[in-house]
Amino acid sequence: MTKSKYFKEWFAQPRRDIIAGAVVALALIPEAIAFSIIAGVDPQVGLYASFCMAVLIAFFGGRSGMISAATGAMALLMVLLVKEHGLQYLLAATILTGVFQILAGIFRLGNLMCFVSRSVVTGFVNALAILIFMAQLSEFAGQGWLMYAMVASGLVIIYGLPRFTTAIPSPLVCIVVLTGCSMAIGFDGLSTIGDKGELPATLPIFLLPDIPLNLETLAIILPYVIPLTVVGLLESLMTATIVDDLTDTSSDKNMECAGQGIANIGAGFFGGMAGCAMIGQSIINVKSGGRGRLSTFSAGIILLILILVLDDIVRQIPMAALVAVMIMVSIGTFSWSSIKNLKIHNRTSSIVMIATVLSTVYSHNLAIGVGVGVLLSSLFFAYKVSRLVEIHSVLSDSKKERIYNVHGQLFFVSASRFADAFDFKEVLENVVIDVSQSHLWDLSSVNALDRIVLKFRREGTEVELRGMNEASKTLVLRIAEYDKIGVQ
Repeated sequence: MTKSKYFKEWFAQPRRDIIAGAVVALALIPEAIAFSIIAGVDPQVGLYASFCMAVLIAFFGGRSGMISAATGAMALLMVLLVKEHGLQYLLAATILTGVFQILAGIFRLGNLMCFVSRSVVTGFVNALAILIFMAQLSEFAGQGWLMYAMVASGLVIIYGLPRFTTAIPSPLVCIVVLTGCSMAIGFDGLSTIGDKGELPATLPIFLLPDIPLNLETLAIILPYVIPLTVVGLLESLMTATIVDDLTDTSSDKNMECAGQGIANIGAGFFGGMAGCAMIGQSIINVKSGGRGRLSTFSAGIILLILILVLDDIVRQIPMAALVAVMIMVSIGTFSWSSIKNLKIHNRTSSIVMIATVLSTVYSHNLAIGVGVGVLLSSLFFAYKVSRLVEIHSVLSDSKKERIYNVHGQLFFVSASRFADAFDFKEVLENVVIDVSQSHLWDLSSVNALDRIVLKFRREGTEVELRGMNEASKTLVLRIAEYDKIGVQ
């Protein structure tokens, strides 16, 4: 990344980025507290993590305008570690997760995103939208009509205000107006941020995990570090792809891997839990006008100011306001066109999308959903490619020679189709297998070629291989079992 581009990502639109960061910071507080509770740690652990990650990823991330903080997907993975070994081991696991993610960036594992199909991305987005909406339903439990009225009013502000002005993000106006009404009127029984947990009263401080540095410690945290690394990178890279689409810009996926690692190391050393990119918050940022790194940095700084300086006001923010914002996020995140496209797109793409949605929503695990989607995409693609293999044969005028012309890609799926296309009982003196229009990719295809040649030779038929490209020839010469005679 050039210096000028990096500078532009910081200061292209400072006013809009700072305002968008403020909206994100307000929405981060209840989520960070909730994720801390899920993980079984004090609320300050999630809040400190969110602050550290937002600030650090602003400098080192590969995608401007994307928000990283404590997340639910990561919190679920650390529950047993906290329960069985305590917070100090969680901090160590967070630091080691960061180290592994930096290594992933160094080894350019971000390039693996090219294997995630558009159908999987769409399914992932739709599943996330559903999960975000479902998460808001719990906020209505035990609440009366006032909660519904406040949420409805918030949605009216969010969707109505942009018709008149876009100078200030409507989600921010929603939060301010509903908070003002709640404080002025004094709605009794209405859930607020203060009901979610205690806010920290001090700045995060640098500390080393109070654990023995030995192989036993490594054996304890490693089974948690590996899934934390994978899920964190997967969710971050998926979020980067989604933000790329929303903003019509590109991002450096490998830089993002390393950036997430640096952010997690910082979070671990300052008393925070492991986190990753947040799709919901990133969309809030983009919808509020945030595009640059300053929006992410502002979210972290404003978050710290809110919980330390303005904590008395923050505690009184009604959850109804934040629920309204998150419902807006879920509606905006869902790809409504994908429903219409079910009739247009081919069946396999639709199956992949639906399977990704269902597996993600059912498991509440984004990694499982994406894994199912990628697996199905790979299987369908392999099947399609295998069906493209065509083999035509021509018998010579003398009736003693048959030429087989092979077209297509030969690999483990198409190998059996390739082998079944030959008639070994036909009485011939010579068989020519022309592979100039095909390519051998793996051991299965070479093994199929072995069996074909050897079967013909057992029947007394000479076999000539014609037109094999250099890559295929190298593979055949290396691992084939027949005597190589005739390879040209």
